[in-house]
Amino acid sequence: MLRRTFIALGASVALAGLTATGAFAEEVLKIGASAPKTGPLAGGAAMTHWPNVKLWVDEVNGAGGLDIGGTKHKIEIVEYDDQTSAETAIQNIQRMATVDNVDFIITPYSTGINVAAAPIIAQYGFPHITTSAATDGIEDFAKRWPNSFWMLGSATQLAKGAVETLVKLRDKGEIGNKVALVHVADAFGLELVGAAKPALEEAKFEIVYEASFPLGTQDLAPVVSAAKAATPDAFVAFSYPGETFALTEQAKIQNLEVGAFYTGVGTAFPPFAGRFGKSAEGILGIGGIDIENPKIADYIKRHTESAGSGPDFWASATTYAGLQILGQAIEKAGTKDRAAVIEAIKSNSFDTVIGEVKFVNNVNPNVWTVGQWRDGNFVAVAADGMSVSAEPVKKQGWE
Repeated sequence: MLRRTFIALGASVALAGLTATGAFAEEVLKIGASAPKTGPLAGGAAMTHWPNVKLWVDEVNGAGGLDIGGTKHKIEIVEYDDQTSAETAIQNIQRMATVDNVDFIITPYSTGINVAAAPIIAQYGFPHITTSAATDGIEDFAKRWPNSFWMLGSATQLAKGAVETLVKLRDKGEIGNKVALVHVADAFGLELVGAAKPALEEAKFEIVYEASFPLGTQDLAPVVSAAKAATPDAFVAFSYPGETFALTEQAKIQNLEVGAFYTGVGTAFPPFAGRFGKSAEGILGIGGIDIENPKIADYIKRHTESAGSGPDFWASATTYAGLQILGQAIEKAGTKDRAAVIEAIKSNSFDTVIGEVKFVNNVNPNVWTVGQWRDGNFVAVAADGMSVSAEPVKKQGWE
């Protein structure tokens, strides 16, 4: 499905000006976007990806557009549904490059699709600023595809953040050594568990239960039941939103008694707290943000006004920051030339909602790694190079 639109206040006026004579015509910067609107990852993209595309384009166009070499350009978005399929994403990108003739593209959504689409994005020379990909391949990928930039951290950073959080809780006497470890059987889950297992073993934790499940699995009651039978002190799941919600639902139903309950993507979504209410209190998960940061607070306000609901408490802000970097790099380069924009991304620092971002060998080294639901907010309790909001605490049951 294709939708071509100006997402901006007063867009109808701008479109009406594109007359046959060219009177009142505005310069246009055409940007392509392909991400899930259907399939297993549609819910995650609807929370983290698409609302930030709309917010960024609305704000840029509302301010008159991007200044490229002294001329303002309004953004036109050409968007496609990749149906949570890497094959479809690649087809969409090829179409955007050769049929729609877009100037730039916005990153796809998810680790697997970003990695799968990276070669075709590089083939057409687009800057590729990933904001939803967490993989230990980022340094190798940045060398293989020097047009690519990686913002969300590595699997090892995220996994070690989870393990370090468990160590803090154990050192305070709030949990013991036994861990149940489960993961979604895709690139994301496999990399995270691959990094977490040696880190857990090095920290002298005992893995008393381990399991995997396919992406999109709806019935996870047997997984939680088997984990409960192993009597763990902590439960860790590297999961995507559907499985994150399903695992938490079953943990509550089965009264999984652990001092640390950690789930993956989706834990940071406001609907997670909305669904589980008081039971969400104390749940750990991937990501988190520093809600005390004024830039983050302002971003949350603007996002809520734009989308009618708040962003997630992790990758949403990073997604918006990636779009800010793309826009600022285009303006710094002063041209639509993609190679020049890639060089601008490599050689500059960028002022974003998550703070100043400066890529080191195409990688953003500073990331939030673990958040925890505390009094209605999912706050950062572990990070690399970023400020956190609180120290982790033990989960106190399922109210």
